[in-house]
Amino acid sequence: MVEQLDELYREVILDHFKSSAHAGTIPGAQIHQEGANPLCGDEVAFDLKLDGGHIQQVRFKGHGCAISQAASSMLAAQLEGKSLREAAALIEAMKGLMQGVEPAESIDLGDLEALAGVRKFPVRIKCAALSWNVVEQGLSEYSRQQTAHSTQKGQHPGS
Repeated sequence: MVEQLDELYREVILDHFKSSAHAGTIPGAQIHQEGANPLCGDEVAFDLKLDGGHIQQVRFKGHGCAISQAASSMLAAQLEGKSLREAAALIEAMKGLMQGVEPAESIDLGDLEALAGVRKFPVRIKCAALSWNVVEQGLSEYSRQQTAHSTQKGQHPGS
């Protein structure tokens, strides 16, 4: 059990938990999404600044356990520079990883890979997944807004 806990709280997780590199807010962000895990009290809000279909800047603000906050920091770092499609694929890969499915070779998880050990602790999976679910919800809402905006202008989405 101690070995499992050592693996779970690997140095990279603790480093991200303590890091403030992506902490904060982005005034005027195109995507702002908040979420919480009512079972344990974890809360997080993400701001994403977009430029031409790519995520230019990511910031998060929240509080909770080391896993939820480290996962938020790791995700923020990994999302910057990605296209919206790449971001969605990254989130799907992380969800799969929690179920024991290895991501495609084309998907670089970066430090997020350190969270693979969380799947050994099912009660902690929701802590890690909070950030992914919040960003996924924000991306979906943004996509719906863009589609509605294009439709209102008489354009077809994707044209």
